[in-house]
Amino acid sequence: MSQAIGVIDSGVGGLTVAHELMRQLPKESLIYLGDTLRCPYGPRSEKEVKKFTREMADFLLGKHIKILVIACNTATAFTLNELQNELPIPVIGVINPGARAAIKVTENSHIGVIGTEGTIRSKAYEKALLRIDANIRINSLACPLFVPMVEQGVLSGKEAEEIVDETLLPIKKQNHIDTLILGCTHYPLIKETIQKVIGSQVTVISSSEETAREVSTILEFYNQLYKGTESPAHHFYTTGEMGVFAKIAEGIFSESVDYFQSVTIKKAVLPN
Repeated sequence: MSQAIGVIDSGVGGLTVAHELMRQLPKESLIYLGDTLRCPYGPRSEKEVKKFTREMADFLLGKHIKILVIACNTATAFTLNELQNELPIPVIGVINPGARAAIKVTENSHIGVIGTEGTIRSKAYEKALLRIDANIRINSLACPLFVPMVEQGVLSGKEAEEIVDETLLPIKKQNHIDTLILGCTHYPLIKETIQKVIGSQVTVISSSEETAREVSTILEFYNQLYKGTESPAHHFYTTGEMGVFAKIAEGIFSESVDYFQSVTIKKAVLPN
């Protein structure tokens, strides 16, 4: 069996990225770690996010992965550059792919971004979008209620619609927006509800597809795409309870998942 693709996230949201990786790269094995015990990352300090992300990365490095995907937008914003410089394998995040996808589809160059407090505070999407097109207009909004809602398994229905509707009011008032970036990988799990609330005139963008394409390109460049004949093995780990994690995972993946396990990861000591 070849080395696997590693994916880390603050919880269940990165499963949307994992699913797209499995769809676009069906021969590749995948190892996923969701830090549901300490989710959400959005309200946490940059120092905490860096520490937790490094702990997850170290856990997957111990599984001998060949590339690391940081599927959490908050972790991408705070740790991507450091991990790219420090780790011996390629590391990619989800912010630049999401920004590129939005630039491709916007027709009036007015883009909305929703995400966790940490992601929005970092201005990572604004920087990524403006690097591509300095004329882009951006409206950003933190949505702190969305991740806890998703982690509890509330993905649709009246309660979800009410929370999403009330939260997105500031963005809805920006009626010139034609594209909305889901700046958190938890949000695609409530994409239908978000689309219903925001209206059909707005294109809702998830970075999952673009991220998977970037992984494929990098693995091809380094000649690391699996060329054998063995079937892939997908392993999923969580730092918290299995219940909701497994339920959401099984709802996302039409194919069977080989391995679920709750784990304890080693604490990292970072330099001051």
